[in-house]
Amino acid sequence: MGQALLQLIPLALAAALSSVPITATIFILLSERRSRSGLGFLAGTVLGTFATVALATVAGHALPGRPREHGALVGKLEVVIGIALVLLGVVTLARRSRAGRGSGPGWLDSIATFGILPVFGIGLALSLRPKAILLAAAAGLAIVRVDLVFHGNLVLVVFYTAIATCTVGVPIVATILFPRRMEPRLLAAKGWIAAHSSTVGATMMIVIGAFVIGVGVSG
Repeated sequence: MGQALLQLIPLALAAALSSVPITATIFILLSERRSRSGLGFLAGTVLGTFATVALATVAGHALPGRPREHGALVGKLEVVIGIALVLLGVVTLARRSRAGRGSGPGWLDSIATFGILPVFGIGLALSLRPKAILLAAAAGLAIVRVDLVFHGNLVLVVFYTAIATCTVGVPIVATILFPRRMEPRLLAAKGWIAAHSSTVGATMMIVIGAFVIGVGVSG
């Protein structure tokens, strides 16, 4: 299990530092409905992340072939996913340099006005973004590699989910408990994310993609 944990940590960190869910979290927490909407968004994010990684793990175990063939196929899929992550990071950086700073997706401006069910749905939907799916697929293959029983797989899926959603969960819980202390920090974070998060996230995708390729080749 230790090997899988070491592989899951960078993947989960890349998911945690994704700019879209973090920005959505900040917009929600700066609204008047922050408590209910924040908890709804957190529930959707956690459930969506858990479900995608769990499904990726189940699909990985269902791959055909004998143990050796199965391991080779897992390695090839990791290489493909790693290449896709690198390309996605490069495309994101290219778009970022052309568009300048930008202001992010338009729906983020109105997310603060949504009710608890819509933000729950948005939290679920964000786990279906290309970056999130690729990272979940890589995490699922990393879990499949160690070939554990059901309980071991579940622990690893929960571990990934906890790290991947911490940048949504921690600010939401902290803001609900300490709203006055968190508001200036949220405003400062909003400005920094608008300026830098896309570049940081894209660079991390390239690095993590190269890491996944290396795991696939060495495995």
